[in-house]
Amino acid sequence: MASLASLRINSYIFIGLLFLVFAIFMSVLVFILKIDWWWMIIFTMIIVIFQIGISSSIVKWTTGTRILDKGENPYLEKVVMDLTRKAGIPMPRLGIVEDPTPNAFVFGLTQKGATLSVHRGLLEKLNDKEIRAVIGHEVGHIKNRDCMYMTFLSVIPLIAYMGMRMLFYARFGRSKNALPIILIGLVSLIVYFLSSLLIKRLSRIREYYADAYSGYITKDPQSLSSALTKITYGLSLAPPEEKSKNAARSFYIGDVQNAHNDMQRIIRNKNKYDLDGDGVIDEKELELAMQEEAESSAWDRFSGLFSTHPPTFRRILALKEMERDMKTGILKDDNIYEKVEF
Repeated sequence: MASLASLRINSYIFIGLLFLVFAIFMSVLVFILKIDWWWMIIFTMIIVIFQIGISSSIVKWTTGTRILDKGENPYLEKVVMDLTRKAGIPMPRLGIVEDPTPNAFVFGLTQKGATLSVHRGLLEKLNDKEIRAVIGHEVGHIKNRDCMYMTFLSVIPLIAYMGMRMLFYARFGRSKNALPIILIGLVSLIVYFLSSLLIKRLSRIREYYADAYSGYITKDPQSLSSALTKITYGLSLAPPEEKSKNAARSFYIGDVQNAHNDMQRIIRNKNKYDLDGDGVIDEKELELAMQEEAESSAWDRFSGLFSTHPPTFRRILALKEMERDMKTGILKDDNIYEKVEF
């Protein structure tokens, strides 16, 4: 059975693995460059401070978030205030992105300094219960300090990426002694790959936890299932180039790349899921299709290793099981994370 303690333990395990990879990486750099450890520590601290200093500004800029004035959107304020009060966390700043696709995200290094931002499309295309469920998911991220974890950990692949750039410098530059730089570049490439996989794995686990927390705090997992269906469909209509444009995509409740992949699988089986034969997969048929896809063995787990979000199919299946157990009384407040997948 999963629990909040399981989240912490799994987080610590993955963080420990990341720091082990990073420590080996730093040791290799010290050996190749023949420099003192203190220089590597100072360099790392500079990168960490830089990351902390600009992370929120970068997310705000890349997403196009506009911070809302108090009273500008009373409806959104009321929903967020109610759920944060239940969660026992401070009221975050609210932001909006003038984007027609339905989505939402949070950013900020502390619960007190968090910003919760929604796309205009979320408020226009989802009903009140679905909006509340999505906000509950984002409140779950703030409650579990997910943004802080992911921001700090992203320093490791960032440093590895900087090392990879040295490989290109050695290849195309005029360095007379390129061997050390080539070695650093190759080691950095390996570290970048491994650290990215570990961070994405941790991100997927925390998405499941945020889903479960939404179901718990709203007592309505079905509305989040419905919201995820609409979000996936809405994001799948976004231009393909959008899937890689936004560097902050891991912060969102839904990912454009995932949405395209999920919908392509359903479209390939359109005849199977178009139950009324009208040539169109409506909302109810889409939700049923996602359930069936989650229960099938067709999902390619290997491709999922490179995603920051679990497939929508599996998220909906976990929420359906949570809803059933809530109705039967099996699921209590002390085991709300029982359906979280690792």
